[in-house]
Amino acid sequence: MKIWYDACTGKHIRYGSAIAKRLRKSGHEVIFTTREHPDTIALARIIGENPIVVGKYSPASLFSRLEESANRVIQFSKLFRDNPPEIAISHQSVELCRTAFGLGIPIILTADTPHAKAVNKLTIPFATTLVVSEALPKQFLKNYCPGNIIQFKGVDETAWIKNLKPPKNSDFKKPLIVVREFETKAAYALETADLTLEIARKLAVLGNVLLLKRYSETGKEEFVDSARVVANADLVVSAGGTIAREAALQGVPSVVISEMGRTYVNTYLARKGFPIFMIDARKVLSFAKRYLGKKVDVTAKLAQLDNPVDIIEKVVMKMQPASKAR
Repeated sequence: MKIWYDACTGKHIRYGSAIAKRLRKSGHEVIFTTREHPDTIALARIIGENPIVVGKYSPASLFSRLEESANRVIQFSKLFRDNPPEIAISHQSVELCRTAFGLGIPIILTADTPHAKAVNKLTIPFATTLVVSEALPKQFLKNYCPGNIIQFKGVDETAWIKNLKPPKNSDFKKPLIVVREFETKAAYALETADLTLEIARKLAVLGNVLLLKRYSETGKEEFVDSARVVANADLVVSAGGTIAREAALQGVPSVVISEMGRTYVNTYLARKGFPIFMIDARKVLSFAKRYLGKKVDVTAKLAQLDNPVDIIEKVVMKMQPASKAR
């Protein structure tokens, strides 16, 4: 079948690539789209994807967000006017959901951020099938999704961490502390203070701090593949989600410092025994002294988690018409 995946952020690129590679191996055609964003195009090139770039991330104002989103929907409509896909898949791409729903295309959706209320309202109700971690409460899912809900044992990041084999990197001096700048431009975080810069300065007394910035101030900063970098880190500090779970799933101690980081999926991994910790920002330095370099062997724990790509592939197979299945 002809399947469309739209990636809006770096996480989406990783997830989409894992899904696309599996579906291509099964004989499907995958149309991979993305938008201009600090984390999308560069990462796509690193992991071997060549997506069609449609539109851009424009968070300057509510008007710019709305107008750019509308422009992407129009461009997608034109792209698929003569040859639409048979299935659409995304990690809550607003424009994919609006376009696919308008064209009558079934949608397979992944999601893991209950606090992102605006995006949830604009995506989950359109889903034909929702594939999500068992960490998310069923009531939250039912409030948004009228369609089929499949929950799996694990988190979204399992999709690319399970098969990730990062090389040992000696470019960074030890100990290496990776700090991820807070995503201050996200709709759910517009009024949240970013403490990561000050924390990075404090942690410099313990080792070499690599601060991964969200947005380039000069446009010249080199893109860093965070999932591979954290594999060689001694400690990871962030205010939220993806990089913390990527680190913890590889056994690297990961500290989440914001209240927004106390998500269902982060708490879920902590309960499973992965080294992810939600603590007050004021306690980061003392915590870092205690856990710096204490990597945990999580091989057995990771093996017990489901790969959501397996589930998505099965959903696609069920949607496949009998004539094509033969």
